[in-house]
This record gives sequence, structure tokens and C-alpha cells, in this order.
Amino acid sequence: MAVEKYHMFIDGKWVDSSSKETSDIVNPATEEIIANVPLGTKQDARSAIDAARKAFDSGVWSEKTPAERSSILWRMADVVESNALRLAQLESRNVGKTIKYARDSDLPFIIDNLRFFSGAIRNMDGKAAMNYSGLGLSMIKREPIGVVGAIVPWNYPLYIAVWKIAPALAAGNTIVIKPASYTPLTLLEFAKLTEKLLPKGVLNVVTGPGDVIGSELALSSKVDMVALTGDVSTGKKIMQMGSSNLKKVHLELGGKAPMVILPDASVDAATEGAIVSAFWNTAQDCTASTRIYVHESMHDKFVSMLVKKAGKIRIGDPSKESTDMGSLVSARQRDRTEEYVRSGIKEGAKLVFGGHRPRSMKKGFYFEPTIFDGVTQKMRICQEEIFGPVLSIIEYKNVDEAVEKANDVIYGLAASVWGRDVNQTLGVAGRLKFGEVWINEHGILVSEMPHGGFRQSGFGKDLSMYSLEDYTQIKHIYVDQTGLVRKPWYYVVYGDKD
Repeated sequence: MAVEKYHMFIDGKWVDSSSKETSDIVNPATEEIIANVPLGTKQDARSAIDAARKAFDSGVWSEKTPAERSSILWRMADVVESNALRLAQLESRNVGKTIKYARDSDLPFIIDNLRFFSGAIRNMDGKAAMNYSGLGLSMIKREPIGVVGAIVPWNYPLYIAVWKIAPALAAGNTIVIKPASYTPLTLLEFAKLTEKLLPKGVLNVVTGPGDVIGSELALSSKVDMVALTGDVSTGKKIMQMGSSNLKKVHLELGGKAPMVILPDASVDAATEGAIVSAFWNTAQDCTASTRIYVHESMHDKFVSMLVKKAGKIRIGDPSKESTDMGSLVSARQRDRTEEYVRSGIKEGAKLVFGGHRPRSMKKGFYFEPTIFDGVTQKMRICQEEIFGPVLSIIEYKNVDEAVEKANDVIYGLAASVWGRDVNQTLGVAGRLKFGEVWINEHGILVSEMPHGGFRQSGFGKDLSMYSLEDYTQIKHIYVDQTGLVRKPWYYVVYGDKD
């Protein structure tokens, strides 16, 4: 297959890097170069920021009515839907995820998300219009923030990009978005598909290294908000750099999601949920279940059934319908996963399944689904985000212990609890310090419900009306209704009380 040459999208034009340098994009399942993209510079980032600033300040987008922006977002969804299979195939080749995952999970949700925010912007009203003081009318108005800088990860390149683009544009902002260096292709294709729907400068896509493009977005005084989905260390840097002009910062960072399996849970259902949520997208997901807390009374049965089901996962060519697990995104990510496996063994965990590169895969960054038993709380595989298919099982004696250990990480993004007693599962869900908790399920997301974490998993919400609100700022407008030259309270500044 020929290597395709891409360009960046800045101010409505397709351009090369100002340095003329490029970067090769690799299919991680085959290790073949599939595309070539510009290696953006600070000057390129500044050009995109200037374009977004000009577009916002002109009012060409921000002053459109909600109905007008809604119509355009809906048309964006239509054009993505018309090209869904092609985008899914490209996402599969660029990320290494299976075609069935990209086609049947990612793309439908991307389309739904665009349509959700298309409708949501027409339902964002002010919250108050009352005469609180007895002298005038108070109104609350939500306005766009301005220029949004967005930085998106490589595990869901277009999916998470749309999580930023849809609410930002719906609210009337303009945006400069940086895709991950490994996986920029579907976002660039999205820009191609939608470029004629938007005024120039409203959507800009700049490719290049994070420490160049991302840093410029975070530091620029012309950027009013920066939104990142990424790891904790990057989030801390972005937050610090964003303080340069006190811009709004929206962070969705890492996770180390626990599953708490209560004694009355269905072992069959819980192991099914564990296999799916631990190994979807080759476990490259910050909400993936990585720690399973199993009651001692069901531990042996649970592990036996889990291992049996893990053995049914079919690893191989992501383009084939029969494949359940594709490759990791890069050699670096595969090597990182291997290092964690060695760490688990060294610290005394028991490897009960996987732990190696598949012998049958001669090319590509593949790694087997891996399960450790006998994991203790302080082991690295229990505490640190791996972003690879490594699952830890921890046995517990009572529910209080399970909850305490589930909360004993720096993260607070997602968790789940499994059991038949509704009151007990709700009680445990309430005690888990995570922004999203599922009961007898793990991982389901919908456009109408918020997604975001606590603690070092960041702050701000993707999805839902809460996300739309995050991309706005609140203004209080007061209208005097007395018609008086001298208001009753003016005496406190000068003169006598009338």
C-alpha cells in the first residue's frame, strides 16, 4: 500500500510544516509505514492559534445562533456517517485496534456524540431571571470561552477528538487541536470531510510533538482554555503552563480502575465483564478494569473461570472480523507492558495467564492478555497505570477492606461493583472515590452522561450537558427596573438616606 502524504489544516488551508520536516506514521500491527505527516513547529502552532483567535473575535462562528451551529454539527455527523467504514478502517490501521471495535463501537459513538451536542446547544438556557433585590432583574447567560486548545491521545484518536470538538464548537468557541504523534490520521480525515461546513479558522489541526505544539497551546495568552486527555505527568505540566494567563484547564487523565466483586455476585457475569473491560482496545483505555478485588469465598472459582475465558481471546490481524485483540500502538508501549510483567513477577505476583509476545506474530507490537493472581496492594502492577493488557487479582476478606484497597491509588476515574444485593452495591458505589462507577457493568458510556474523574485523574467532564457547560463561561447580567436617578442604597456611599 502506498504511503499517503498528509498536511496540517490551519485557517482553512492545507499546509506543510514551516520547517518542511515530516514524520512517518506506522501501522502497529504490521510495522509498515502507511503515511507521512508534517512535523509541526511553534510557528505552525502560533499560526493556528492566530487563525482561531481571529475567527472567534470576528464573531463568524461565536455569533451564529444555537440553531445555526446545531445545523452544522448535525451535517458534520452526517458526513462522518457517510464515511464511517473508511474512517473505521483507517483507525484500525493507524491504532492497531480491531476493525469490529473501530467500526461497531468507536464510529457509532462519534456520530452520536456530534448529534447529541447538536441538540444540546439548543437547550442551554440561563438558570435565573428574577428580581432578587426588588430593584432589578438578574439573568444568567452562558457564553463561549474563546479559543480552545485541545490535546488528544492515541488510544481513541477521533473518538476523543470529537469529545472536545463537538462541545467546543457547539458552545461557539474556535479550536486548535493536536492529535497524538502516533495516530493523527483520522482527525486529519475528519477535517477534510468537514472543512466546507465551517468558516475558516474555526477548526485547526496541527500535527507535531507534544512538547512543541501542546506546550504552545498551554502557554499562549491567545488561548482561553486548554483541554487535555492524557497521562498525569502531562496534565501537571499543562496545568502549570496554563497558569501563564490563568486560562481554563480541563483535564481527563489516567486511571487504575478497580472491579469490586461482592460475595453474592454472579461469577459468570463478573468474569465476562472482567475479560471485556480488561482487554478491550488491547487494554489501552484509562477506564479499563485493571484491578479485581475478589472475595476469598469465590476466589478460586473466579480465577479458574477468568483464565478459561481469557484463553478464548483471538489475537491477530486487526482487519479480520474474527480477531478479538489487535496490537499495542507502538514498540514502546509493548516494551513498557513487558517491563511491568517482569516487575509483577519480581515482586512475587503469580502469573496465571499470558505474559509474553505471541509466538505466532512475527511482525507487529502484539502482547498476550495477561493475568496475575496473588497481587498485593503495594506492587507496581496494582498501583501504576500500565496501558497494556495486564490484569491484577487481589483477594479480600470483607467489603470494608475491598473498598479501602480499591480507593488506595492516586487515580479516581472509573470503577465498578458487582453483586446481587441492590442496597449493598449502591452502598459500595457511594464509597468508591471515582468519578464514574458502574454496577454489574464496566465501561459503558453514553453521550448524555458525564465522563471524568476525581483526584489525579483530573477534573472537568467529557460528554453530557456538563461538558457543554465546561466549554462556556457564566455571565450575570443585571437590569435596573426602578428608573430612579438615585437608587435607595446610594446613601451608603454619599449623602443621607432618603
